[in-house]
Amino acid sequence: MQDTQLLREGLALMGLGMGFVFVFLTVLVISVTLMSGVIRRFAPEAAPVATAKSATPATSGTPQEDELKVVISTAIHRYRNRHRD
Repeated sequence: MQDTQLLREGLALMGLGMGFVFVFLTVLVISVTLMSGVIRRFAPEAAPVATAKSATPATSGTPQEDELKVVISTAIHRYRNRHRD
């Protein structure tokens, strides 16, 4: 076999393999999308979760709790600002 013929066969085999993988992945994406649509259509909707209300009033908290809320919200705000794209 000549080198050019061997190279052509290798490229043909590569193209065939890549084409097969492309077709397989396309079929996989389409089937997953269709199954997701079927599940969304026939699955029952989730019931809303009832939360228990606390016995203490929501507006009054100890000074330590209020300070902790401020510190946590400030930390979250700084983290989000630093890690933006």
